[in-house]
Amino acid sequence: MENESIPTQLINAAGELNVARLDEFVQKYELSKHGTSYGVVAIMGPQSGGKSTLLNYLFHTNFREMEASEGRNQTTQGIWMAKCAGVEPFIVAIDLEGSDGSERGEDDTAFEKQSALFALAVADIVIINMWCIEVGREQAASKPLLRTVFQAMMSLFKPRKTTLLFVLRDKTKTPVQLLENILKKDTEKIWNSVRMHSSHIDTPLSEFFKMEFVALSSYEQNEELFKKEVAKLSQRLVNSISEGPASDRQPIVPASEFSFSAQQIWKIIKENKNVNLPAHKIIVARIRCEEIVNQKLLQLWSDEACSLMHNWLALEGAVRSGPVSSFGNKASTILETYILEYDKETIYFDEGVRNEKRRQLESKALDVRAILPVVL
Repeated sequence: MENESIPTQLINAAGELNVARLDEFVQKYELSKHGTSYGVVAIMGPQSGGKSTLLNYLFHTNFREMEASEGRNQTTQGIWMAKCAGVEPFIVAIDLEGSDGSERGEDDTAFEKQSALFALAVADIVIINMWCIEVGREQAASKPLLRTVFQAMMSLFKPRKTTLLFVLRDKTKTPVQLLENILKKDTEKIWNSVRMHSSHIDTPLSEFFKMEFVALSSYEQNEELFKKEVAKLSQRLVNSISEGPASDRQPIVPASEFSFSAQQIWKIIKENKNVNLPAHKIIVARIRCEEIVNQKLLQLWSDEACSLMHNWLALEGAVRSGPVSSFGNKASTILETYILEYDKETIYFDEGVRNEKRRQLESKALDVRAILPVVL
């Protein structure tokens, strides 16, 4: 394994998000520079199912793996993240604590649901890691996990389409296509059993999820074949994320807002027993575009822009006296620098919000008398 990628614990076992480590991660790998050319892949599944091992071989990460000699104990606690090494575009790998573990006891279900919802909210691709022999079993560990995933998804007010990649571990002689058909049928059944919001009644599973499947050989019994199969899967995932807007994949927020977005999502999840997460990218866009508008207005009327302000005041005085020749051109010249800066800094945000706040910037900039008491 390469040593370029050092895992960071994003959320600890107590459910506390480490803001300092998250910001350090973003700065260390210069994530903000990547605009919308990045992706997030999360993995969930039963405890001791080899999730961390799979991520490590997929993306050359260094998540802690289970030691078989020490028994099938919990190795991943909380939620961890790492930069995928040696791949383009920039990919963030997120390793979730295993489900159905004995360590949490009664608290397991609550954290499992919160983790699943977090993964669905931040990731472009969510890997469902499960044992091949469990496909079709009514009491298989994947059943409650899938139900948790879907219930979490239905808590989203306006969910985006997410890829669910079912990775079937330790494949058997059973044809993969047959396993896919069984899993699709079971998944549809689980989906139909989930209590839906009135706005989602009769909504097909395909509206919210793109389902994909792959079966892998046993890592313990045939390590070399496992590695070859994982290498193919790795390229498949990288290609999917590289497609960007040409595919169903759309980043929830630009890379510069990844830290802020993750913090807000987890805060909402932790503070609400019945999570109702709105279209998060709209929330982030409104907050950030509003901040940029205020920043540009302050710059416009700052000491550094004093000469422009005097020109503006002179122009306003002339308007009171009567029509001003080429008023539109003169006003546009004064505002142009700040509008262009605003456009550049908000280019990756939602277009509707971006344009709305742009008009707000233009309107407030024109209202000189509203700003004067603050400046003078």
